[in-house]
Amino acid sequence: MRRDICIRPAQSTELHFVYQLVTENEEWTKFNGPYFAYTPPLLDDFATGTFERLCKGLDMQVITVDDVVVGSVNCYWECESTRWLEAGVVIYDTAYWGQGIAPVALTQWISHLFSTREIERVGMTTWSGNPRMMACASKLGFKQEARLRKVRFYQGEYYDSVKYGVLRSEWQQHD
Repeated sequence: MRRDICIRPAQSTELHFVYQLVTENEEWTKFNGPYFAYTPPLLDDFATGTFERLCKGLDMQVITVDDVVVGSVNCYWECESTRWLEAGVVIYDTAYWGQGIAPVALTQWISHLFSTREIERVGMTTWSGNPRMMACASKLGFKQEARLRKVRFYQGEYYDSVKYGVLRSEWQQHD
C-alpha cells in the first residue's frame, strides 16, 4: 500500500490535534532523550512555543501520512556562528512506528535544509538506547562520526551518545 508521506508547516487549525498527539501518548519520550526531564506542556505554552515554530516551518515542520499529522522534523543550531546544524525526527503516534516514515520525512527535511541554508553538514545525535534512529541515520547515508561511551545514564544503565553527520556533497550523491 503506497502512502503519501510529506513534511510541511503546521496549519493554525491543527493546534488541538497536534497538542493531543504530542501529549496523549508519551511513549515517544522513551526514545527522544529520555534522560532529560520531560513535563508535558500546558496548551497555552505549547501554542506559543512548539506549535508556533511548527506553523512558521523554519526549524520544525509536521510529518503527515495521507494528510494525517503523525510526527515532526526539526533542526537547531549547535553553533550558528560556525554553521553547525543538527536535525531530528519524532513519530509521536506509535501506530506509525516501524513503517519507514522517519527516513522518508528526514530525506525531505535534509534536502530542504541543504537547499535553504548555507551549510556544508547536517548532524543527528541519538543514543544507543534508540537503535531505530541509529539504523535510520545509517540508511540515509549519515556517517557515524563519534560515539561518546556511557555518557547517558537512564533507568540504572549507561548508554552511549552517538553522533552522525552527512556532508552536502555526500547528500547530493545519495539523494
